[in-house]
Amino acid sequence: MDIGGKLGGVNQIAIAFYNKIIDNLILRGIEPSVTIYHNEYPQELEDRFMGWLSPLMQVFTGKSFVHFAETCFEYFSDRVKYWIMINESALVSEMSYENALYPPARCSPPFGQCANGNSDVEPLIAVHNMLLGHAKAAKLYRERFKHKVNGAISNTVSAFMYVPLTDSEDDKKAAKRALAFNVAWTLDPLVFGDYPLEMKRYHGDGLPSFSLEESELIRDSIDFIGINHYGTLYAKDCIHSSCQCNESSCTQGGDRPIRGFVYTTGVRDGVFIVEQTGLPNIFVVPRGMQEIVGYVKERYHNKPMIITENGYSSPVNEDDIHQHDVKRIHYHQSYLARAIRNGADVRGYLVWSLMDSFEWSNGYSVKFGLYHIDRQTLKRTPKMSADWYRDFLTNSSIIADTKFSLKEKNVPVIQAR
Repeated sequence: MDIGGKLGGVNQIAIAFYNKIIDNLILRGIEPSVTIYHNEYPQELEDRFMGWLSPLMQVFTGKSFVHFAETCFEYFSDRVKYWIMINESALVSEMSYENALYPPARCSPPFGQCANGNSDVEPLIAVHNMLLGHAKAAKLYRERFKHKVNGAISNTVSAFMYVPLTDSEDDKKAAKRALAFNVAWTLDPLVFGDYPLEMKRYHGDGLPSFSLEESELIRDSIDFIGINHYGTLYAKDCIHSSCQCNESSCTQGGDRPIRGFVYTTGVRDGVFIVEQTGLPNIFVVPRGMQEIVGYVKERYHNKPMIITENGYSSPVNEDDIHQHDVKRIHYHQSYLARAIRNGADVRGYLVWSLMDSFEWSNGYSVKFGLYHIDRQTLKRTPKMSADWYRDFLTNSSIIADTKFSLKEKNVPVIQAR
C-alpha cells in the first residue's frame, strides 16, 4: 500500500458484484443510492495512519478516502444518482472514539476504560477529518462525474428528536443543545462552512477549526440532507444539575449522557415516553419525525431532504416472522405521514431495512427487516410489512389506511435501504 492509500489494482470481482446489484435495481425500477463510508475501512489505514485520527490528515482524508470515492464514481456514476459520502459522522465518533462500542474502540474515563484514547478530544478530531474528507470527495464528484446523471451528494446524520424532560428553562435549553451537538455538528459545516455556535461556546479552542480555504471547500458541499431518524428522547440539563447513568437504567430506558452536557432518557417518572421497540433507546414517537424534519427545515432554509433511514425493530419477545409484524406497518404508516408536512422539502423515504440484517453490536438479535432471513438456509421470506410497502408504493394497498401517497405528493421514492 503506497502513500496514496492504493493497494494494488482495483478488485474487478467486487466491481462486477456491485454492477450486478445496480443494474438489477434499475431493471426493476428502483433508484439505487450508494454510501461510500459506513463505519468501516481497511485495517491498513488504522495501522499506518490511525484512520480518522490521522495526524497526517492529508494522507488519509485527502488521498485514501478520496481515492476510494473516486474509484466508486468512475465505475458507478453513470447509473447511480444519489451518493452518501459518510454515514452518521457524529455517531461514528461517539461509538468508536468516545465510548468504544465500535472499532477502533478508543475511550477514556469516565466514558470507559480503554488501552488508548481520549473521549473528550478524539471524537472532535474524527468528525473534523470526516467532514474534510467528504468535502474533497464532493468537489471531485461535482467537477468530474456529476454531469453523467445530474447526481446529488450528501452525508447522513443520526437525528433523534430531543424534547425537555421537564418544563424548566434548563431542560428546554438542554433539548436544543442536544440537537446542535448531534445534528448541527455535522450539518452546519456542510451547509454554512463552520461549526454550530452552541458547540463553539462550550468547546472553545478544543474544537478544531477550518481554515478559510477549508471553510469555502466544505460550505454547500451537499445537495440534500440525509436524515436517519428512529425515535425521540427526553433531554435533561447536566450543567446546573448532576447527571448519572447506572448500568440498569441505561439498559432499561436508553438513558445515557451525551455531548453538550445533556442526559437523555426514554423514561419520565418511571413511565416510557411511548411504546418501546427492540432497542432500549428507540421508542415509537411519530410526532418526532415531524419535529426533526421541522428543525432541519428551519435551520437549513428548507434544503431538500431525504429520510435515508427509518425503521422499526421488533421487541425480542414478539414474533414478527413472516406475517406477524403489524406493528412495523403501523410504525411506517405513522412516520411516513409525519415526514411530509408543513411544506418541508422531503424528496424521498428509505425503509431500514430491506431484510433482517447484522445490527453492529446487537448482531442478528435485533430485527428491522421487511424480509425474514433464515440464518441456516438464507431463505428470505416476506413479512406482512413487505407486502404493505409494495402495495403502498404502487397505490394499491388494501392493508394500509394511510391517508395519502407519496406519488400524490410528487415525491420520488427511494425504496428499502
